[in-house]
Amino acid sequence: MDKKPKIIITERDVERLEKLLDSLPAKAFPGKAELEMEIGRAKIVDSKKIPASVVTMNSRVKFKVSSSNEEFCLTLVYPKDVNEKGDTISILAPVGSALLGLSQGDEISWPKPGGGMLKVRIEEVIYQPERSGDYHR
Repeated sequence: MDKKPKIIITERDVERLEKLLDSLPAKAFPGKAELEMEIGRAKIVDSKKIPASVVTMNSRVKFKVSSSNEEFCLTLVYPKDVNEKGDTISILAPVGSALLGLSQGDEISWPKPGGGMLKVRIEEVIYQPERSGDYHR
């Protein structure tokens, strides 16, 4: 397995994600353990100190899935905020979990439901709430 890049998550995102994960049954979604491990290995910082190039919750991210070479531009959201337009991705989706805390240029391999790996590369953090001064989103 590839060495995982360092990840940075805001204190606020960690608090909200831990609350979300605690509210879900153990087998609620296939990547729960992986998301918990990512949170556990992350560097946790104050929202005002997060680098502008890091993917936080509610960030709009342009990323590429290496296996298909497809590029996507999606906003990383909590499950309740997923919309029908298709321009959001839940933190509980495998790609969503893989994006959190990565920086522009980072690449990570992430387990897919049903087996196999998904390789994702962050092309650009188009919008980050903290960079825009929105610390409560």
